[in-house]
Amino acid sequence: MNQTFDHLKHEHVYLGHDHDRNARRTMWVVLLTAVMMVAEIVAGIAYGSMALLADGFHMATHAGALTVAILAYAFAKRHARNPRYTFGTGKVGDLAGFASALVLGVIALGIAVESGQRLLNPTNVAFDQAIIVAVAGLVVNLVSAALLAGGGHHHGHDHQHHHDHAHDHGHDHHHQGGSNDNNLRGAYLHVLADALTSVLAIVALVAGRWAGWVWLDPLMGIVGAVVIARWSWSLMRDTAAVLLDTADAHLIEEITEQLEGPGDSRIVDLHVWRVGPEAHAAIIAVATTAEIDVLRERLKPVHELQHITIERHAA
Repeated sequence: MNQTFDHLKHEHVYLGHDHDRNARRTMWVVLLTAVMMVAEIVAGIAYGSMALLADGFHMATHAGALTVAILAYAFAKRHARNPRYTFGTGKVGDLAGFASALVLGVIALGIAVESGQRLLNPTNVAFDQAIIVAVAGLVVNLVSAALLAGGGHHHGHDHQHHHDHAHDHGHDHHHQGGSNDNNLRGAYLHVLADALTSVLAIVALVAGRWAGWVWLDPLMGIVGAVVIARWSWSLMRDTAAVLLDTADAHLIEEITEQLEGPGDSRIVDLHVWRVGPEAHAAIIAVATTAEIDVLRERLKPVHELQHITIERHAA
């Protein structure tokens, strides 16, 4: 008897088409960041540059955050078919992204405080040596950013499987690749923050070396802290929305238009939430005179929906 219904079983794997490739890219970035981190911290202490030292410690915390991103990729893949996760592990990346946002916020605060102290109590800076190290750090950051930016372009593929349940319940699974990987985005923002602090450090060191503006070094640290804090808030806001199952207004509008457009149906209850990069699930109760197969066909153009449950009520 059980074998008769085997064809109705389905998986809930919503990792995104480029999951493994993004994980490898992030691993390379961690290695590059770790090497440059050590060089900048040592050079910052040796040459007395706050901008360089801030960049080095900044990279240290980023290396830790990027390591969390790698662990998130590994965990999501390892447990993708674990029945404990009833909607898969596609949101693990969003959890890692939220953690990255918190780390970015702490980094911004730390840089601002230390830079403020250095602004009030200036120290001697070995500008020539510090500039060389800062330029090297910028090169590493740009290479890392290029690696991660390349992982943001995905080529999706669609497969549709339809399952019917008793009592007029329909269940759909549309599988396609996604491009909204918040785990990768978190890693990318960390690298961009590193690149920004490197640029600001170079500007401050050059100005200090040739114009004598020693005060610009810590001031640039404060400017960098403000920008990083804004990036942190943006990532925290977006990942928190996913973790709290916030509905996408545009997606709800599209679903409503597809189902209610012909005039024979009315949605009486609708729940839409994200289960992975560009993968959404929906539970929809519809009062209608149309058959459930017809309702399912109407939702096919809504490619973001990869897991659909329809409850039909006679109108």
